[in-house]
Amino acid sequence: MKKVSLAIMISLGAVTGAAYAQESGVTMSTDPARAADVEQRAQELQNRPQTMESAPAPMKHHKSSPHHKKGMKADASSS
Repeated sequence: MKKVSLAIMISLGAVTGAAYAQESGVTMSTDPARAADVEQRAQELQNRPQTMESAPAPMKHHKSSPHHKKGMKADASSS
């Protein structure tokens, strides 16, 4: 029974993926010129400087607040 359920779930996943690919405009082409254009754009994206990864924004430090000492708590309760 578990094998049948698993097979059905995998089939539904495959059908869902195929439907999404059709709706989002994913196409397959055997045109060599189009393939070369896609490869060229991919190469340009890889060679472009990656500003987010190569230079992360400096982290801001919060001003440290004064920590309460054990003695201050006892003094406040006696007042």
